[in-house]
Amino acid sequence: MGSAEEWAKRDAAVVWHGFTQMACYTENAPVIVESAEGHELIDVDGRRYLDAISSLWVTTLGHRVPELDQAARDQLDRVAHSTMLGNGNCAAIELAEALAQVVPVDGPHFLFASDGAAAVEQALKVAFQYWVNRGVEGRTTYLAFGGAYHGDTVGGLSLGAGGFGTEMFDPLRFPVRRAPRFDDPRCFEVASRLVAEHADELAAVVVEPLVQGAAGMQVASPSAFTALADACREHAVLLVCDEVATGFGRTGTLFASEQCGLRPDLLCLGKGLTGGYLPQSATVASQRVFDAFLGPDLSEQTLYHGHSYGGNALACAVARRHLELLDERDVLANVRARSAELQDLLDERVAPHRAVHEVRLQGLMGGIELAPPRDGLRWGRRVCAAAVERGVLLRPLGDVVVVMPPLTITSPELRRIVDALSGAIDEVASA
Repeated sequence: MGSAEEWAKRDAAVVWHGFTQMACYTENAPVIVESAEGHELIDVDGRRYLDAISSLWVTTLGHRVPELDQAARDQLDRVAHSTMLGNGNCAAIELAEALAQVVPVDGPHFLFASDGAAAVEQALKVAFQYWVNRGVEGRTTYLAFGGAYHGDTVGGLSLGAGGFGTEMFDPLRFPVRRAPRFDDPRCFEVASRLVAEHADELAAVVVEPLVQGAAGMQVASPSAFTALADACREHAVLLVCDEVATGFGRTGTLFASEQCGLRPDLLCLGKGLTGGYLPQSATVASQRVFDAFLGPDLSEQTLYHGHSYGGNALACAVARRHLELLDERDVLANVRARSAELQDLLDERVAPHRAVHEVRLQGLMGGIELAPPRDGLRWGRRVCAAAVERGVLLRPLGDVVVVMPPLTITSPELRRIVDALSGAIDEVASA
């Protein structure tokens, strides 16, 4: 097959990797995955790495799950894909019926897409057209939070707080009202006031329930969201919950909105929907939002929006079996138990380190904020590289190291992660 170095050269010759400087790609010793087993990835040289970031937060039950493999095989014997524009398929209908029983949305209807950014973009368009369809003028802007991240489409970038090299796209971004980050104790007070002051121009408020992931795992108190929900309800502003990252058990409940007591008008789902098997996302609309789009055939009330692979039958079949497995295996109980265990390990082994500023954890969403002695040292990247050498795959967000293991992670594997993380921090700090 060739060595990892040879594969990396072939890779760099033809592939463009996201969030990656390709001029330096091969110099950074990328892991070239050939296969996987359980919670481990296996590279082309046969080295194993514990997937402690769930392959960018998507892999919930691990790799090569027999039941999910079988669901994909069974669906392949029927049909892999057919368009959802004006027609349906059985797999998408069955998935929507199953999701309708568990999502925190009243009278849910599901608009499928391929990834989280597309789900957010759909929510923006739906919220905008909702007011147009109702004959309400001026409701054309949105309220989002500092530190927010909602994807890389132009709408998602506009909602997001910037960073990650997005400043060059500022001319493309539309303006939004902005409340502070979750680490500001006044953020929900300010957000609620902004809703009251600007209700006549707001189409929707968009928020990540409980955890701002890309902001470095900034966690807010569940009770803090009550005031925001009350303000939206009082002033008739739509509430959009972006659960692309937090959904499907990651925070200890199936959806983070449950802990916050939220019943959003629009809910964005992605990442863990198919257990990391296939690209799939959904925008969930409440009954009252959906009803605003009903009218004569070919009328202007129609949502003229759709994706070629939206409602892909293969992805839907795997997603439905994944939803069943979360229940059958009592995965949420494991998330809560392992979260408590991980917190203890991090408090004991990582938090006291002089190179660590703060440890943040909610469910199995963890962020270890490092404290380099001066700017520009890029300790996050160095710690993650040192962890890879120890057989654990982590990923940095600036100087925050993300720990996001599969929801079925075991106690010994958690200790392996913390051992590698602690050793990597020691190595980088001492250097």
